[in-house]
Amino acid sequence: MKMDFSFKPAQISTERALALKAEIELFNAQYCATLDRGNIEDWPLFFVQDALYRVTSRENSDLNLPVGLVYAEGRDMMHDRAVAIARTQMYAPRYMLHLVTNVRVIDEAINGDIEAEANFMLMQTLVEGPSTVHLVGNYFDTFTRVDGKLLIKERQVIFDTAILANDLVFPV
Repeated sequence: MKMDFSFKPAQISTERALALKAEIELFNAQYCATLDRGNIEDWPLFFVQDALYRVTSRENSDLNLPVGLVYAEGRDMMHDRAVAIARTQMYAPRYMLHLVTNVRVIDEAINGDIEAEANFMLMQTLVEGPSTVHLVGNYFDTFTRVDGKLLIKERQVIFDTAILANDLVFPV
């Protein structure tokens, strides 16, 4: 699979793009609030059953290398990861803060799928430490509707951070 995350001009009308942008911004706000409140086991509910979620470095993306830090194919894999994080893995207590901005709607397909991009920043505060920028980059998303509800069909998280902390625990 060739990953092309180059700039793409919007393919839909401004009016339609603005309406979809507002809906996606609300979706992202709910997504981030769920993660920031530590409700990790609810994270997979933002995705369709056969969704793809991948966290990849900008370098790998630019070289069309699909290798990523996190790869989950399907809601079941996401659920397993969420349960492992919530119930079995040991890590230092922390607070996470996701910021998502500059949502751009690129296209809306005939089947209703919506292609969008956004910037993100993930801040982390260790309970016994300072707040730090943990990860920054872009979301490249495909949204779809299931029973009228917007869900993620594919989320490619491309991070710019060259040197990562060794504690990327939570979803981005």
